[in-house]
Amino acid sequence: MLKRRLVFGTLMATGFLALCLFDGWLDGSISKAVPDKNIQATIFCLLIAMLAIPAQLEMAALVAATNARIFKPVTIIASILLATSWYWPQFCQNNTVAFHRFYLLAVITLSLLALFVYQAVRFTTENVIANCGAGFFAIFYLGFLSSFVLAVRIDFGLWGLLMFVSVVKSSDIGAYTAGKIFGTHKFAPKISPGKTWEGLAGAAIAAAIVAVIFAVFSGIMPVLWAILFGVLFAFLGQLADLAESMIKRDAGKKDSAATVPGFGGVLDVIDSPLATAPAAYLFFMMTCR
Repeated sequence: MLKRRLVFGTLMATGFLALCLFDGWLDGSISKAVPDKNIQATIFCLLIAMLAIPAQLEMAALVAATNARIFKPVTIIASILLATSWYWPQFCQNNTVAFHRFYLLAVITLSLLALFVYQAVRFTTENVIANCGAGFFAIFYLGFLSSFVLAVRIDFGLWGLLMFVSVVKSSDIGAYTAGKIFGTHKFAPKISPGKTWEGLAGAAIAAAIVAVIFAVFSGIMPVLWAILFGVLFAFLGQLADLAESMIKRDAGKKDSAATVPGFGGVLDVIDSPLATAPAAYLFFMMTCR
């Protein structure tokens, strides 16, 4: 298990970094010496959209285990539209904020209506609340929350994105390592028996170190702010992981799928950055502008 985690974790990290650097090279955000293009994060936007598909399929399988249904044609399309919502206003030269608000309002409203229409056509009045509620949750969780990952990339650049993702994922590594070596006091035994307070401390230390490294070499924020960022998002990342654990336990599953060897499914890989992205955007907005 550990060997698989190391091998596939390294491969995923390398691939993600290469894609992000290539994307930054294309739009000029890789360096301040290169002028930024008007349209940012095209390649990364495609990645976000593509990940929405397997993530929704895994969510549908989890929900099915609770005797509810997710309408995949609706949730996949809606989550892609929401996840990429920060990309499209770049093509609007004027009133980008107004365009973004209208876009979000339209997608959210039409998504909810589409769920009810699909329910009425396929299942009439059977499990309406469970089915439509689960579908809207899936759209919000995998669509709206992931839009903030793209928002960090577009509004705060390549290094803001890499700092955020690296801090959150390094906290996972720190928690796993410290928990395995020192873990004795359970953090949330009824939700995730493997999590310990020692693991949380390891997560905070690892995340703070990575955040400071980014702060020193990229200048994205002062060192003291970086330490706070690392500790805060280590804690938030563990809460995000617990949230997904609650979903899996309700479905009676250990992992969301077996898509990624050593990790489980796509949801198991993206859960921490997904749920913490809105807070990361808010933190960058307060400290980097």
